[in-house]
Amino acid sequence: MQQRAVTAVLTAALLLTAGCSGGGAPYPGDGAAQPGRTAPGGSASASATDPVPPGRGSVQVLRTVAEGLRSPWGLAPLPDGGLLVSSRDDGTIIRIDPKTGKKSVLGAVSGVAPGGEGGLLGIALSPGFAADHMIYAYFTTDSDNRIARLLYDERKPAGEQLGAPDTVFKDIPKGAVHNGGRIAFGPDGMLYAGTGESGERGLAQDRTSLGGKILRLTPDGDPAPGNPFPGSPVYSYGHRNVQGLAWDDRQRLFASEFGQDTWDELNAIKPGGNYGWPTAEGRSADPAFQNPLAQWHTADASPSGIAYVDGVIWMAGLKGQRLWRIPLKGTAAAAAPQAFLTGMYGRLRTVVAAGGGRIWLVTSNTDGRGTPKKGDDRVLEAQVR
Repeated sequence: MQQRAVTAVLTAALLLTAGCSGGGAPYPGDGAAQPGRTAPGGSASASATDPVPPGRGSVQVLRTVAEGLRSPWGLAPLPDGGLLVSSRDDGTIIRIDPKTGKKSVLGAVSGVAPGGEGGLLGIALSPGFAADHMIYAYFTTDSDNRIARLLYDERKPAGEQLGAPDTVFKDIPKGAVHNGGRIAFGPDGMLYAGTGESGERGLAQDRTSLGGKILRLTPDGDPAPGNPFPGSPVYSYGHRNVQGLAWDDRQRLFASEFGQDTWDELNAIKPGGNYGWPTAEGRSADPAFQNPLAQWHTADASPSGIAYVDGVIWMAGLKGQRLWRIPLKGTAAAAAPQAFLTGMYGRLRTVVAAGGGRIWLVTSNTDGRGTPKKGDDRVLEAQVR
């Protein structure tokens, strides 16, 4: 069902509740969170029973699963082991056989209008995919960013396997930059979406706007029950451009976010939390804002997708061209972030848990800002710990 009267609902909610990036991560002497500590306004917390992973880890790239991709953005593993990958600029979804690397085009998502940082972005499988065969996609149109679901019918010929988009949520602000785009179904079965402020900085603090937010929706696109602002899809706000979403094994949500000139962020998300943009970039002494659990200079990260594996957040870096490892103690960083694969594969866009201590990693060198090489872009499989 399409979003209904969003502005009016958000305005009512507000009244009811009135009141872009190696170098080391900034630890601990330059304003970053110290392990186990929460600065004023921070959201980090940990239980004494939270297991703590080793402070240092390792990454071993096992193989290139597939190559020759064009502007890949989102990745969704299928129950049978296949991988779906979205192309931002082509507006298509392809299927990759992880055993052979063979690629086949499911089809194009109608209505996608690529441009700048917009296009076909994140994808996710319906929680009931085994029965309904629905793929959810976040994409840019001529007028907005929106989320739609599409029927995937494998019985049809390649290139014709996607049904028409059924829009479930629309009117997310679009721009040449900062379109957000990451979507994921949480452990609660609800649909979460990271949005950007589309270059209009003030939207991030405006709770009646959908820009610069994390949204929490039902699978049909309605504001999810139990959201912090009654009748509103807004779950958290004060974000510049949310690019990664992941949950730990206790259902706590984490999100990565582009900074502007100084600090990129990894945040532990608190329902209703204000993450400071544009007033604050990185850590702040203002108790009204939730502080990041880790932050990076923008040349070292430009964070995109994140994945949780065995107590660790793995974060892909675009401008930083590296994979960051952030061990957790609860919702605090247990040790300084550690960088891997620096410069080896260029820009890294998406990271997804693959089970058995492995991840899928998607490069992003054909997005207009990278330096494409033979075979780019690609999906990699890596063992991590």
